[in-house]
Amino acid sequence: MRTLVQWMFSPLFFLSFIFAATSISQNTGSPAWLIPLLLFAIALSFAAEKWLPYEKAWNTPQGDFGRDIVHAIVNEGSLALTVAFIPIMTAIVPHFSIWPHHWPLLVQLGFAIIVADFGITMAHYFSHKYKVLWRLHAVHHSVERLYGFNGLLKHPLHQAIELSAGTLPLLLIGRVLPRFHGRFDKDVNLLS
Repeated sequence: MRTLVQWMFSPLFFLSFIFAATSISQNTGSPAWLIPLLLFAIALSFAAEKWLPYEKAWNTPQGDFGRDIVHAIVNEGSLALTVAFIPIMTAIVPHFSIWPHHWPLLVQLGFAIIVADFGITMAHYFSHKYKVLWRLHAVHHSVERLYGFNGLLKHPLHQAIELSAGTLPLLLIGRVLPRFHGRFDKDVNLLS
């Protein structure tokens, strides 16, 4: 049973929270409800990591709590500000309006995830290939034990590069975000 939970946790976690976020946005029209959902997802992730660690030794702190707090304030705070800046970018970045608005919402979401992940993956790949990027990316590889929080440890500039590589293609494809702002039409069927 434990092995099954280990293998199934990530895909179920990902799909269930994507579905919940989409449903909440559709039914409430308010992104504010996404904050408690995100906090619950983070808490559940930390709990699963404590219950099912890949290596039990990685659950033992090694004096990295202070670094994690600084990381949370600086990196995650700057990430939140950057994400908040995306709607402004949609207004000023030229786009080609080729976004497939006629696709079902969940298919559009899957496509957006693939496009964004490809950009982030390429930024990661080039960060291992070129010294100037490696110097920024090396912060991510400086951890001595793996756990969910420090897996996100990044230099703020490198984080901005990865975020740009993931979001800029979406901004260029078309105005993705206005579809997710405000109230959804009540007759939108997520699966049709």
